[in-house]
Amino acid sequence: MQKNAALDALFPAHLASMAATAAQALDAAGADALVIGAGFQQYRFLDDQTHPFVANPHFRVWAPIDNAPGSFLVIRPGQKPQLLFHQPEDYWHKPPTMPTDAWLESFDVQVIREPAAARRFVPAGAVFVGEPFTGIEGWGFGAVNPAPLMDALHYARAAKTPYELNCLRQASAAGARAHRAAAKAFAAGASEYQIHLAYLAASGHTEAGLPYPNIIALNEGAAILHYTELQSDAPPERRSLLIDAGTQFRGYACDITRTHAAAPGPFAELIADFDALELKLCAMVRPGMHYPDIHLAAHRLLAELLVAQNIVTCSADAAVATDLTSIFFPHGIGHLLGLQVHDIGGHQTSAKGGTTPPPSAHRYLRLTRTLTAGMVVTIEPGLYFIDLLLARARGDGRGRDINWQRVGELAPYGGVRIEDDVVATDGEPENLTRAAFAALS
Repeated sequence: MQKNAALDALFPAHLASMAATAAQALDAAGADALVIGAGFQQYRFLDDQTHPFVANPHFRVWAPIDNAPGSFLVIRPGQKPQLLFHQPEDYWHKPPTMPTDAWLESFDVQVIREPAAARRFVPAGAVFVGEPFTGIEGWGFGAVNPAPLMDALHYARAAKTPYELNCLRQASAAGARAHRAAAKAFAAGASEYQIHLAYLAASGHTEAGLPYPNIIALNEGAAILHYTELQSDAPPERRSLLIDAGTQFRGYACDITRTHAAAPGPFAELIADFDALELKLCAMVRPGMHYPDIHLAAHRLLAELLVAQNIVTCSADAAVATDLTSIFFPHGIGHLLGLQVHDIGGHQTSAKGGTTPPPSAHRYLRLTRTLTAGMVVTIEPGLYFIDLLLARARGDGRGRDINWQRVGELAPYGGVRIEDDVVATDGEPENLTRAAFAALS
């Protein structure tokens, strides 16, 4: 656990906010107490090796513990939250270490040697939040993950407390530092795998500690949205690097993408123009903004860029009207960010539930809510040269408006994606990513 006195000073107010949200959620569910399970170590199928442990985000929003399988929280409105910390007596593996950070003072801590020992602390009729486990039926829970309670908790997670925003800033600082190291490795001629190692070393993370698998794509690989092949041999010719990689601090993630050109030229100029486009979209992250409108604005700006770059031969209006822009930009503009890279509740209509689907022509958009102060979102437009989608355009007639010679010149570079993490505030948007990179200069 990273120690940070300034951050710990923010934690009591954060906990009070979580307690107020929990009380409202319990009221919606008609319950008096909440038990949250951290989760359990999961074994691989037919194996004695386990998957990396990742705690339930509902647990981590209360207790920033990285290693807590088999632990539980007991929440009763008006009372000090109780942490049932699972610390088995074990000589095969190192048991989890009891945290010593200041935030622990906000909890009534009980050490349990086996998860079943938590049962005696469970209030009668309490509701449980987490992954159901073997034998849960006998614990006396009034409900497991009841929809009214989950809806209330999920909806509230979108707006971050000052403590959470500080954690996200710390993650962004580490992410910028690691991205800078990756760019340096690319410039030195490293392979994808070597760039990955440089990123890990600079971030201070192991692979298991990353918030999501690194996307590190050279050349044409950048046209694969979730490219995770990590070739160990460098290609004969280095043209481009697209790296989408994050870090995390106390469980809170950053999600940063940058695209680099190996040399000056048309692709480097495209990246510069695209960077300006992305910043215009970041400036739209404000309270009251309907997030799908940012996505639609991205398609409009992209259409103008495609025309300016002579990639399409029709007007920007026509490129949007015929959905030609989706050939080059087939994913959503971004998502909520927090304890999960794709934080939950993006399509939720209100704290009482309901779903607001994305526009029918843009089904991959992960966030359809109106922004409020404290929401943290990613802004990640892309422009790719994807063989499958380009072939689709040839087949449905949209290909007549594509400058195929220009596409042929740029396709060996794969594509461009630039992604920043941005906070909606009562004033100007706070771009966590740009601030983190600026701090390195």
